[in-house]
Amino acid sequence: MRIRSSFCFLVSLVLLMSSCEKYFGDKTSLDFIDIPNFEAREVAYVPIQPVLKSFVKPVDITIGFDELIYVVDEFTEEVISMDEAGNIIGRMEIPGATAVVQDRRFDLLVIGTKDTVVNSGGIDTTLSFTAIYRIRMLGANGYGLNNGQIINEIVHPFYFKSSYSGSDRQVRFNRIAILADNGNPDRNNQYYVSRSGSSNNGLNPDDAILWFNNTDELVSGISVNTSSGLFNDYFESPFGLVGMAQPPQFTANNGGDFIYTSLDESNAIKIQYIEFLESDVGAEFRARILATGDTSKADGFINSPNRFKQPKDITVAGDASSYIFIVDAETDSLYQFTLSGYEGVQPPAASGLSKFQKASFGGTGDGLTQFRNPTAVAYYNKVLYVADAGNGRVLRFKLTLDFD
Repeated sequence: MRIRSSFCFLVSLVLLMSSCEKYFGDKTSLDFIDIPNFEAREVAYVPIQPVLKSFVKPVDITIGFDELIYVVDEFTEEVISMDEAGNIIGRMEIPGATAVVQDRRFDLLVIGTKDTVVNSGGIDTTLSFTAIYRIRMLGANGYGLNNGQIINEIVHPFYFKSSYSGSDRQVRFNRIAILADNGNPDRNNQYYVSRSGSSNNGLNPDDAILWFNNTDELVSGISVNTSSGLFNDYFESPFGLVGMAQPPQFTANNGGDFIYTSLDESNAIKIQYIEFLESDVGAEFRARILATGDTSKADGFINSPNRFKQPKDITVAGDASSYIFIVDAETDSLYQFTLSGYEGVQPPAASGLSKFQKASFGGTGDGLTQFRNPTAVAYYNKVLYVADAGNGRVLRFKLTLDFD
């Protein structure tokens, strides 16, 4: 009974206090307190500091098979090498440098420009053409970019013809994708190149994906087989390009599949996966249809129409996750998808969620999760790298689920 009496006393006291206005004086206003809005988000990319700012206009970034980081600074026309801590360990000037990749022999392939003397009407003229430079990293003084030597130059259009036309000066190489051997050692270190330009006559279009062998000889332009037939002019303003062979060396996938991005404004599907199929009767390239529309599994899809505006670069994670990453220079955003085409990552264990959780982010600005004209993306050792060209920096991110 004593407990019940105490309870009744407390209830009576509360009622008495509530009925007596200003019993303890004037009520204190709490309006000055800024109540934060909390958003429970277990899956997100968080920035790694410090921001890497030793650049003017970084337009490409790649992780080499030597596990170093290579950045192209378009303003200084340099390729710059760094370790994983972001320390610069080497530099090399390449005329007009815009892109870099490393093959599994540790050679760098750098897209730039080459001044070339051509003869027209008996008069020698120096013209600038797009070109690929092969850099041998092992020099007389040891390994590294500072010791690198240019051992070959592939100049457009002279890898497939001896003369040039006026439109050849408008042609550009954009990105390079390295191939693994797919059981054929002769194919190891062959590569694809995305090329764009002003001429698209269907026979030898400037808008093309080119296939080079490992001695820098053109194998062919890539034709794509579709339900409507074989197309020699399948590609429209191709730019970003990635193959399935990604570092580290021991996890490099085999095969000739690739994913490319299109900058053609009229193209509703700007990301396409092209698979390479071989059989006893020959080989062919076909477009693979990726997941789309199943909102029970994800809220976004890589092949949704008009999903992207200006997807400048694409990469694939070389670990077991095989995530696809895309940077869009117009939306100033980074997007993440599975290799099947679903946007997001697997939900945390024991979360009770079944959908892929969105991890894409961005927006225009100079904040730690914002971009201004992002033009390249790379991934290695669970760290994501973005070349934020408009802000003159390289940003690094890590998924919250990947922290120990």
